[in-house]
Amino acid sequence: MRAREFDHLDFARVARRDFNLDAIEYVNSFFKDKATNAAYLADMNQRAADHGVYQHLIMIDGEGALGDPDATKRTQAIDNHRPWLDAAKTLGCATIRVNAQSSGTPEEQEQLAADGLRRLVEIADPLEINVIVENHGGLSSHGDWLVRVMQRVNHPRMGTLPDFGNFYEYDRYTGVADMMPYAKAVSAKAHDFDANGNETKTDYARMLRIVLGAKFSGWVGIEYEGSTLPEREGVSATLRLLQRMQRELA
Repeated sequence: MRAREFDHLDFARVARRDFNLDAIEYVNSFFKDKATNAAYLADMNQRAADHGVYQHLIMIDGEGALGDPDATKRTQAIDNHRPWLDAAKTLGCATIRVNAQSSGTPEEQEQLAADGLRRLVEIADPLEINVIVENHGGLSSHGDWLVRVMQRVNHPRMGTLPDFGNFYEYDRYTGVADMMPYAKAVSAKAHDFDANGNETKTDYARMLRIVLGAKFSGWVGIEYEGSTLPEREGVSATLRLLQRMQRELA
């Protein structure tokens, strides 16, 4: 849900009241200047508790490239993510989602991204926070490349966030299958629906069989990015589809 529709502090209330969801995922851009604001984080905690909503993860954008070829900038990006690890700990989140942004040849980016991610996850480990990477453009949207990064990092708190829709030059089903062995969360992205309530770009039954086949038992996030339905209706349509798939695949 976009921040313009309601105040960020109302997210937990809207998730429970309008959609009866048990868990939520935050995006840091909606409370960008509040990572170290103890009073604000306490208010978020209270509102989540009031509505019985679990604060699962924070998606981190705009804090620099963790695979920057410039070593100084790469270290700065790591430092920029530190306050969000502390915020996640305060909010009781299990995880932060980051990006594997880099530049250079695929091999160079693999090494650079793995270096930044490994250093960040070593900071996250004592806090008992997972660090996960989404297929979010560039080489991260190539499942085989991202798997090689995971193998290089080789840390139990390092993982992936497979997004059903963020594959551009790579088959989405292959990409999710690549990423699922490392998945600590899943993003069920939707854009449009047919008359039967099925997503028109992604075969949800096929995709969720891949997810379940990997023995995944964590949270599946809802992300509606379509333009044919108002946002709340798109979220509801995605939720209904997931609930139907849950019954049919049980």
